[in-house]
Amino acid sequence: MAIAKKIEGFITQSSWIRKMFEDGIRLKQKYGEENVFDFTLGNPNLEPPLLFQEVLQNVVGESLPGKHAYMPNAGYPETRRAVAEYLGGIEGVPLGEGNIVMTSGAGGALNVILKTLLDPGDEIVIPTPFFVEYVFYVDNHGGVPRLVPTLDDFSLDLKGMEEAMTERTKAVLINSPNNPTGKVYSEEEIRSLASIMERKGRGFGREIYLISDEPYRDIVYDGTKVPSVMAAYPNSIIATSYSKNLSIPGERIGYIAAHPQMSGFGKIMEGLILCNRILGFVNAPAIMQRVIARIQGQTVDPGMYKRKRDILCDGLSSVGYEFEKPRGAFYLFPKTPIPDDVEFVRELQKKNILTVPGSGFGSPGHFRIAYCVDDRTIVEAMAGFREVMEQFHKG
Repeated sequence: MAIAKKIEGFITQSSWIRKMFEDGIRLKQKYGEENVFDFTLGNPNLEPPLLFQEVLQNVVGESLPGKHAYMPNAGYPETRRAVAEYLGGIEGVPLGEGNIVMTSGAGGALNVILKTLLDPGDEIVIPTPFFVEYVFYVDNHGGVPRLVPTLDDFSLDLKGMEEAMTERTKAVLINSPNNPTGKVYSEEEIRSLASIMERKGRGFGREIYLISDEPYRDIVYDGTKVPSVMAAYPNSIIATSYSKNLSIPGERIGYIAAHPQMSGFGKIMEGLILCNRILGFVNAPAIMQRVIARIQGQTVDPGMYKRKRDILCDGLSSVGYEFEKPRGAFYLFPKTPIPDDVEFVRELQKKNILTVPGSGFGSPGHFRIAYCVDDRTIVEAMAGFREVMEQFHKG
């Protein structure tokens, strides 16, 4: 065998999104792109804000000494200051450049955090459904995922999470707004979780860190507010990116923010900076750092995604689909009318509708629809969604 057995197994585990994406390419070649309704990838379809485009042009045109040279591994000081000032205002916690490490997206941020924190065998508690890469990220650094199903409305099962915490628990990893459900955890949930973690950590004689993955924080609807994890829990670390709020996923720019009152703060920051280098990221992209330093607070219009959500939810509800209406991100996670979510997704595919089975997110009996697509795709796919639902109701 040419590749590691573990990676061969991981390929099988992670195959659904990849498979549906590849099937989409095949179907588009056969039937024409306009006749295939691809909801597989969370790839933003909105253009970046105009100010981003303008600042990018200015940055590219500037003549600066060492413009493309190496920088401190944590990132440009002026970028970290800008991020800290903006985030501190949102979190309600004073932050400075020393709390920030610029990273290669949120994926880079999470790997840097886990590399810094984990000893072999340390456990990470993760509510399900979850972003598919989490278990691989944890494994990258010798950790063990402890998966805890959420409640029927995708709220945190606080009792289940408490029971999952052991003497080997190093951190809890949450994602809000959530991929794949669009759930936004409430302030009460976050504070209750923080209280549990503090009590359990004290009993175990070790810190339990709260890692909050927040790339969708600015994409929320209906007056929803994303609560501050830092205000709730000192041992908290935020990982995020600008991929979704600025529609620039290909630019791979994000950051880590560590609470200034975190236990072991100094060593953790040293570890984060070192791991950013030794994992091979070295530093976040230079041009993007200079751009985002000047446009803190800029986002795409979440109202555009809200409109897409409403078109999709109204259409699916009218033909019998059951789901929790998302309050953030751009995903819908309906129940399948049969237990076998893979079979159901395959039937949708026969109507040229591409979605992803919930099994891939640790939650069988559901499927994910990424509605960051043009409105036409949503509207014209509705006939196929209706036909497949009717097919199973008749059966």
